[in-house]
Order: sequence, then C-alpha cells, then structure tokens
Amino acid sequence: MEEQTLIEQAQHGDKKALTELVKMYEQTVYNFSYKICRHKDRAENTMQETFLSMVKNIKQFSGESKLSTWLYRVVSNHCLMLARTEGKFNYESIENDEALIDEKNIADWKITPEKITENNELRTILDDAIQKLPADYRIVFTLRDVEGLSTEETAKIVELTIPATKSRLHRARAFLRNELNKKLHYE
Repeated sequence: MEEQTLIEQAQHGDKKALTELVKMYEQTVYNFSYKICRHKDRAENTMQETFLSMVKNIKQFSGESKLSTWLYRVVSNHCLMLARTEGKFNYESIENDEALIDEKNIADWKITPEKITENNELRTILDDAIQKLPADYRIVFTLRDVEGLSTEETAKIVELTIPATKSRLHRARAFLRNELNKKLHYE
C-alpha cells in the first residue's frame, strides 16, 4: 500500500495502517537513533519514544514534509532531551571555539571517508570523535554526512535556518577533522 494512503488511514484511527508505518520506518528510526545516541539501550528507548509520539500525534502530521523528515525531527528531539536529562555526558563545547572557524588552524584533511570505513582502527577513532560532539551538532552531522539529507531537509528537521545549519555542520566537520588529525599524528 502507498505510504500516503497508510498515513491517511492511520490519521483516521486505522491501527493496521499505523502498524505498517511503524514497520516501514522501524529500521530507519533505530539506525538514526543509534547514530545519534551512540548506545544500544538509548537508541531502543528513543525508537520506542519516537513511535509512541507518532501514534499519539499522527493526526497532527500535515504532510507538508515527508513522513521520514517528521520522524527524523522526533528522533532528534528525543535524543536531545535524553542528552540534556542525562547531564553526565561531557560533550566538548564547540559553540564559541574560534579555532574551528579559522581555516589556517585546521589541520589538513588527510584521510578520505573511504579510507576510514576500510580501516577499523580509524573507524573507532572517528566514532570516538563523533561521540565528543554535542548532540545538536552530532544530529546535523549525521543527517547531512551520514544519512545524506540536503541542507534544507536537515534545517527543517532540526528547526534551524539554513545558515545556522551550515554553520553547525561546518563546526562539526572542523571539530572532527581536528580530532582525527590529533589522534593520527600523536599515536
């Protein structure tokens, strides 16, 4: 059945249609949750909360965006709330780190994404660096560079302007470049 039909049926209380929508997006929501939360239990919890939100609020889905965009936003909000309530996470602040913006202070990007995925050690280093990103920057980075969404889609999901989204993405990439180069040149 076509997604739009399922959405309309779910909005009119059809539980079977709602179940089909959950099945359609279960893997996508879990994968994105895991990439943002970086922990199996938190990702599973976020996935459950996301689908609970979908069940409760499907009638409010306007169809102005794709359902996947709406679900990415819900996952992002749940991950951010989780990160805030679990204040024990020590994310490095990159908000006002001017060294990240100053191009001459950024080490050269010596490794390509292909090389990273080919090498487990580098993947571990990259995962550690991504883990250090504040959740709101990790979400933008993951949506753009991992999930492959456009800047416009990402901005809509995270409810930021396009320039603010680009700025966060630039800072996240610069932070990750620096973290990778530190690890690769000091080990």
